[in-house]
Amino acid sequence: MRIIRISGFFAAAFIAAVFSVNAGAEEVTMRIGYFPNITHSQALVGLSRGIFQKELGNDVKIDTKVFNAGPSAIEALFAGELDLTYIGPNPAINGYVKSKGEALRIVAGATSGGAGLVVRNDSGIKTSRDFHNRKISSPQLGNTQDVALRSWLKKNGYKLREKGGDVQVLPTANPDQLTLMLKKEIDGAWTVEPWVSRLIKDGNGKLFLDERTLWPGGEFVTAHIIVSKKFLDAHPGLVKKWLKAHIETTEWINNNLEEAKRTVNAEIKRITTKALPDDIIDSSFKRLKVTYDPIKGSLMGSAKGAYEEGFLGNKMPDLSGIYDLKLLNEVLSERKLPQIK
Repeated sequence: MRIIRISGFFAAAFIAAVFSVNAGAEEVTMRIGYFPNITHSQALVGLSRGIFQKELGNDVKIDTKVFNAGPSAIEALFAGELDLTYIGPNPAINGYVKSKGEALRIVAGATSGGAGLVVRNDSGIKTSRDFHNRKISSPQLGNTQDVALRSWLKKNGYKLREKGGDVQVLPTANPDQLTLMLKKEIDGAWTVEPWVSRLIKDGNGKLFLDERTLWPGGEFVTAHIIVSKKFLDAHPGLVKKWLKAHIETTEWINNNLEEAKRTVNAEIKRITTKALPDDIIDSSFKRLKVTYDPIKGSLMGSAKGAYEEGFLGNKMPDLSGIYDLKLLNEVLSERKLPQIK
C-alpha cells in the first residue's frame, strides 16, 4: 500500500505540472497584411486554402489585415500592429530608411512584373517623343509605379512641370485613373495589374510600355514579403514556417494556374464585393510571374530611381541590411531547390 501511495503521489504531481504548463501557454498570433490584388496571389490563395494555417499549426492564430496602399501597411508595422505583410518594393525601402534599418527585413519575393504604361488610343501618343504637354497618372506619390514613371520620363529627356518642364504626373488612385481616362482628362497611366488590363479593356487604352522590357531578363519585383524585425528576432521559427507555406503556395499556383485564378478572383470578390471579369484575370496573369525570388537587383534599381527623384533624402541610403534571406534559403535547401544568392 505504501508503494502505491508514493506512485500515486508522483503521478498526481506529474499531471499537475503538465496542467500548469498547458494552462500558462499562450496562443501566438501572427498579424498578417496583404492587399486584395493579383500581385498578392500567394496571400489570397494560401489563406483561402488553409496552407498557412496548416503549416503554422493550431497553436498559432492568423490575424489578417487588408490594406489598399503600401504606406498604410508600413504605418501599421511601425505602430506594432503588423508582423508580416505582402507589399511593394518602394514602401519597404521607405520604411527601412525611415526607421534607420530597424523596423523591417525583406524575407522573400512574391511577384515579378505586372506593371506598365497604358495610353489612350486617341491620345496621339505613338513613340517616346510624344509625351510633351501630357498628363500621365501614377497610383500614388512615391509608390513603386510612380517612381518608375518619373525615372522613365527623366531618362527620355523630359522634365516635370514642377521642375520647369511640360509633363505633368498626377498621382491618382487606380479606380480614378480609369474614370479620368474615359473623361480624357489624362493621356495615360503607369500602373499595375489588374489595372493595366482594365485600362486597356475599359478605358480605351493600349499598352505603350510593358515594364518588363526595362529590366534584365524581364524580371523586377512588384511585391515581396517584409517582416517586422522585432517579430523576426522573437519568432524565427514561425517566419520560417510561413515561408515554407509561401513557397508551397507559389508552386501550387504555378502548377494549377486556372484553379488559382478562380481562387484569387473569389477572394477579391469576398473582400471587395466585386469579382474581376475572367478576361481581366487571364490578361493580368500573362504579364506577371508568381515567385519567391526577391529579385534583389531590381529593388536596388528602384531605390536609385527613388533617390534621384528626391524621395529618399539628400544621400543615397545604405540598403545592405534590408534583406534577410537566411530562413528562405533554409527552406529552399530542405526542398532541394536553388538558393537565392
